[in-house]
Amino acid sequence: MTQPEALRSLLEAVAAGDMNPAAALEKLKHFAYEPVGGFARIDHHRALRTGFPEVIWGPGKTPEQIAQIMAAMRAQGSKVVMATRIEPTVYDQLQAQIPDLRYYPQARICAIAPATITPQSPGTISILSAGTADLPVAEEAAVTAELSGFQVQRLWDVGVAGIHRLLNNQHVIAAASVLIVVAGMEGALPSVVAGLADCPVIAVPTSIGYGTSFGGIAPLLTMLNSCAPGLGVVNIDNGFGAAILAGQILRTAQKLQMAQLPGATTESQLG
Repeated sequence: MTQPEALRSLLEAVAAGDMNPAAALEKLKHFAYEPVGGFARIDHHRALRTGFPEVIWGPGKTPEQIAQIMAAMRAQGSKVVMATRIEPTVYDQLQAQIPDLRYYPQARICAIAPATITPQSPGTISILSAGTADLPVAEEAAVTAELSGFQVQRLWDVGVAGIHRLLNNQHVIAAASVLIVVAGMEGALPSVVAGLADCPVIAVPTSIGYGTSFGGIAPLLTMLNSCAPGLGVVNIDNGFGAAILAGQILRTAQKLQMAQLPGATTESQLG
């Protein structure tokens, strides 16, 4: 059965009363994808299932492939279409095909997006970097969160080599709903921050450091072995993944809060 046939069958079952709308919605969550050029299958319903749309991983794809995927996603009505790890030379080729494409050079992200994105969820994701060299990963997290509709607070270059810089900015930690802490070298900053914060802390090790940093393995192990309880750790240089996790935390908190409202039901929140 093709997708249109399956969709028609599903709609006819709802119209005939053989299936209720909630059950149909559950089926639709695992339904739609679109083949593009024989090299990709776009998951249009990922946002319906997970709350976040599919995002294009740039490395390994040609500019032509990325442009075709972005065009197909835009055609389906996506307000934000985002690609990560896009180098400037690749962006130049993409921009020639998609004139309104926006580029965030430090984050290496390009996106079809409104000029201004109003935060759609309450709360603030505060992002801290240990050093200036960690900024590409930290900015990847920040831009991802902003494009996903979250309020972001940045605090850069507050690593443990000059701990007073962090301590002088404890108000940023106190105001955060979720913290993302990005650090290379020995990766100590997330443990320090987690000892000061009363909200979830997501640690991001970076590949910045001397030889025995082993391309980020040393800070990764430091963070995994942190004595600060409740510290979550994502993969090396994975600012994107940290932002999505932070967003899921805020969305879950909002969902739980809304579920406490008079008359609220689980079904209404899932819809």
